[in-house]
Amino acid sequence: MSRPAQAPVLTRIVERTRSDLATRMASRPQAKLVRELESSDRSFEAALRADGVSLIAEFKPASPSRGPIRPEADPAGTGAIYGRHAAAMSVLCDEPFFGGGYQCVAPAREASGLPILCKDFIVDEYQVLEARAAGADAVLLMASVLDDMLLQGLRSLAAEWGMDALVETHDDGELERALRLDAPIVGVNARDLHTMTIDRERALGLLEQIPDDRLKVAESGFSLREHVDLFTGRADAVLIGSAFMEAPDIEARIEAMGW
Repeated sequence: MSRPAQAPVLTRIVERTRSDLATRMASRPQAKLVRELESSDRSFEAALRADGVSLIAEFKPASPSRGPIRPEADPAGTGAIYGRHAAAMSVLCDEPFFGGGYQCVAPAREASGLPILCKDFIVDEYQVLEARAAGADAVLLMASVLDDMLLQGLRSLAAEWGMDALVETHDDGELERALRLDAPIVGVNARDLHTMTIDRERALGLLEQIPDDRLKVAESGFSLREHVDLFTGRADAVLIGSAFMEAPDIEARIEAMGW
């Protein structure tokens, strides 16, 4: 008997996110969460607006495509290394699929001294507030899982608390939506989260469609300096996680890739 086909990875992640979110909302009501908040005092966008290609270094202990990458990784220890080389730090806040968590944000922020991007599969305003409560200075908003109304609403909510929003796209339709909604920071993910495959040429083509008044971020698929060179002049920043987290010497790998 053949096994039933498994749902695409992105579908499974979002379903699990919604389930876990309901549990967290029940144990920590939103009204209580809001009372704990203060506005961010670090600008993710400003940190990336520099000459050359800025680095967003990611804390990523695992991934759905590879399983454990560096399961023993410490957000503070990793953050201290990233703080010496990167312009900003991304922290995976998904635990079931990426081995991270919101509890990783504060130690990463303190040790790195950098603006922190909360990298989660955000589907509800609660997660934006949760990110700020944890110490995040920016949030990832995925056009692939959010409709226009929710995308705009979450961007506005983030801005209310001094946070930037990186709007992630991975095809022409998603990019068109991000540009129509005037997202100031637009990410292009070379990885298709439905199939987990990497297509750098597609990503380059999408980046070339983004006006120069937007901050352009290239995500996924960087393992060699040659990959960074390919995106130089086409992206303002690159987000790299796996290549650093898998390296025996994280700092040596960062330096070898040009930072």
